[in-house]
Amino acid sequence: MMIRSTGARYSAGQCKFTVWAPEKGTMQLVIEGRPVISMQKDDDGYFTAELNDITPGSRYRFAPDDGECYPDPASHYQPDGVHGASAIVDHNAYDWKNTEWKGLPLKELIFYEIHVGAFTPEGTFEGVISKLDYLVALGVNAIELMPVSQFPGGRNWGYDMVFPYAVQNSYGGPDGLKALVDAAHARGIAVFLDVVFNHIGPEGNYLRRFGPYFTDQYATPWGNAINLDGEWSDGVRSYFCQAVLHWYENYHIDGLRVDAVHMMFDNGAVHFWELVSEELNELRQRMGRNFYLIAESDLNSPRVVRPPENGGWDFDAQWLDDFHHALYVLLDPDGRDRYEDFGKIRQWAKAYADGFVHSGEYVNFRKRRHGASSAGISGEKFVVFNQNHDQVGNRVGGERLSMLVNFERQKLAAAAILLSPYLPFLFMGEEFGAQTPFFYFVSHSDEELIQKVVEGRRREFENYKWEKDPPNPQDEETFRQSKLDWSQPETDRHALLLRWYRALIALRKSHPALRHFAKNEVDVNVVNDACLVLHRRSADQREELACVFNLGEEVAEVCLPGPGGKWVKTLDSGDAEWQGGGDSNEEVGKTLTLEAGRDFIASSSVAVYER
Repeated sequence: MMIRSTGARYSAGQCKFTVWAPEKGTMQLVIEGRPVISMQKDDDGYFTAELNDITPGSRYRFAPDDGECYPDPASHYQPDGVHGASAIVDHNAYDWKNTEWKGLPLKELIFYEIHVGAFTPEGTFEGVISKLDYLVALGVNAIELMPVSQFPGGRNWGYDMVFPYAVQNSYGGPDGLKALVDAAHARGIAVFLDVVFNHIGPEGNYLRRFGPYFTDQYATPWGNAINLDGEWSDGVRSYFCQAVLHWYENYHIDGLRVDAVHMMFDNGAVHFWELVSEELNELRQRMGRNFYLIAESDLNSPRVVRPPENGGWDFDAQWLDDFHHALYVLLDPDGRDRYEDFGKIRQWAKAYADGFVHSGEYVNFRKRRHGASSAGISGEKFVVFNQNHDQVGNRVGGERLSMLVNFERQKLAAAAILLSPYLPFLFMGEEFGAQTPFFYFVSHSDEELIQKVVEGRRREFENYKWEKDPPNPQDEETFRQSKLDWSQPETDRHALLLRWYRALIALRKSHPALRHFAKNEVDVNVVNDACLVLHRRSADQREELACVFNLGEEVAEVCLPGPGGKWVKTLDSGDAEWQGGGDSNEEVGKTLTLEAGRDFIASSSVAVYER
């Protein structure tokens, strides 16, 4: 299949306009301040027009069948919002400073999720740039931006986006995003975007005016499913495949996190993600830079990260929700109300050793068996987290983990992901135990739609057993409360927790055992109902770490892995340095000389030993 580019492609004073509308008879290009231009249609349903005397920033629309004018479905910029005209963007005009950037190896990435609007007081790309040095000091080397494709209004999670190619105008537009990417690369930070290809938001969605982008054959909880395998689907597949390539080529993005890939339905002989894989591999060779695809998937299926020749979708990694669920219920007993199928220490041990906890077992929540085994799949194929926008925002009070569990358990949770054989992922503010909530928020203009969002929000998450309605997503105060308070990292235990995260990240980056991702060389020993030992080895087997997690309320006696050798405690959240309980019997730096080391681990703490 040949991938066709659509939109306004500008270069050196010339611009080619292309729009796909296979069932339309005519198409007009309407440029502000110019006569209307009739576009030419080819056999594949693409209308084109070329101009030699036009400048970047010019506003334009398309008029199908001599009717109403609409923005370009492949618009690269909507300076006046989702209902306004599209604007021509000259991607060659931006003066990139870090042209030698080649990206970072996947195994080295430590992710940090950011909502651009809520991360800083400014709520812009420029605001994010002002915090990059802070992230460098933390040790983060990859930021993941919640969706920045154009959405209605000025505040939104971004999953209601309606222009997959356009950069949100209120954040800073195309040049603002490029400046952020350039500044991040200058500091050794990769930039990932969260993108939504499983549905298109309701307000400002004009795709139906042009072509059969949607199908009634499938359904999603958020809107019409995308037509990837029905009649006229070639043009739809090309449109979304080109969107992936667009962020890589024009914005120097290092990768995409793709939202809810299980809601992208394709029963064709060549799956959509197989098509994307082929196109991406060609572009990678030409660009000479790393580019990764990370999936959010509810399938618990290894095929998401398998290569196409093995029947897979060829994602570089996928989110491991089971890790979060298994750990969270152990950290917060109230979590059993939300995740009824979790709560056993052996499930968390399985998450460390195999990956998917549900790998074919019967799951009460789903009323069926769910998942397949991921044992043997290398650890860098999974992303783990204690918090993300969903886990926080889908609570009635928008509570972060730091608002649900005590300080000791926050330290333990941080160690759980940063010492894991997976790619760690932090949610903005997690590293200093932010006490600001993170709510779901929107800023639509249609009153009927606003009411539908409020009601739909209530229905969608009724399984979470909310005892009251969440705050109104449309209310600006809901958004304002969700902004981080940047005075907190400098105070009391917030500052101490921040230092703890920095110590863990430094250990992860420096110790060979934490840079080895072969899960078949990861041992997990369950000590009791609340305690386990995670045993990590370097690739050459010469260096070892034993990470002991005690989630119980009592001191636990633990035998470290044997035989032989001497274990040295290198980090202990229960130590006085970290304002712990101090009821371990061995101090940091003291050698345990027993054939197999034995220690007493403080309640709600983690200790790390090196052999």
